[in-house]
Amino acid sequence: MVAGLEEITRGELYIDDKLVNDVAPKDRDIAMVFQNYALYPHMTVRQNLEFPLKLRKVPQAEMNERVNQAAEILGIMQYLDRKPKALSGGQRQRVAIGRAIVREPKVLLMDEPLSNLDAKLRNQMRAEIIKLRQRIDTTFIYVTHDQTEAMTLGDRIVIMKDGEVQQIGTPQEVFNAPINTFVAGFIGMPQMNMFDGKLVINSDGKYAVRIADAEIVVSEDKQARLKANGVKEQDVQVGARPEHITLDNVDGAMMKGVVEVSEMMGSSVHLHMNAMGKDCIIIVPTLDLNDNALGIGSEISFTFAPNAVHIFDPVSGKNLEY
Repeated sequence: MVAGLEEITRGELYIDDKLVNDVAPKDRDIAMVFQNYALYPHMTVRQNLEFPLKLRKVPQAEMNERVNQAAEILGIMQYLDRKPKALSGGQRQRVAIGRAIVREPKVLLMDEPLSNLDAKLRNQMRAEIIKLRQRIDTTFIYVTHDQTEAMTLGDRIVIMKDGEVQQIGTPQEVFNAPINTFVAGFIGMPQMNMFDGKLVINSDGKYAVRIADAEIVVSEDKQARLKANGVKEQDVQVGARPEHITLDNVDGAMMKGVVEVSEMMGSSVHLHMNAMGKDCIIIVPTLDLNDNALGIGSEISFTFAPNAVHIFDPVSGKNLEY
């Protein structure tokens, strides 16, 4: 719809303060990078890069300058005389991005541009796009299912489900303050753990979450938000990210789980546990581990910090703080 390839059924679309609902795609000053590169196979890289400029009747001298500049930025100068079939996937994707940026568009639309690349190349290209974003003053709208891409590339993230916008915010905002259980589960890898619990007000008038035998008084900022919303005692879903759970082998108000799978990831170990009938993942730095302390079948105690607790309504899934 931003590109003009689909008609907008309702609402208004502005590009650079100009209403473009009824403006033809070619007049919107946008460029698009497709998932499958969409390069012309019979043209060389240089001809592919020149093509959108020829359509706009840009003078040859300016065209050469723009093409060389884009090729320099993307590191494809040495491939200008090759045809796309002689290039690797990463090189083709650079050409596709180059063809978009030579036009110097107001908006650059990217439709999952890295999904056809292998993991190593995807990481490389992600870094290239971040550098490119810093060098050219253009708005990027980037569609992805890979939340690592969204978190690393985005200034602002729009999370959608079934065509409905769930949350808009900076990567840090959607990670630290998910608006509902869908966002909480979608952002963060591995995803947030969810436990059945109860929100109670203790004898000091403080909000606390009770899970099994454990009771955790939530942090002051969370207290203030829950109080401002007039939240009452109720059953809740309690969320905690794997990296925010701490192990503790001291008996007391701790939650307990049994290790079912242990994944060594290098700098950390991902422990998959059964805790209170739920699957749960804890990330433990390898430096904190004794050699055989957390083998499969071992029972461990764990807790989470008062500021790392997320409290959701079990029916609507809404975060009760917001």
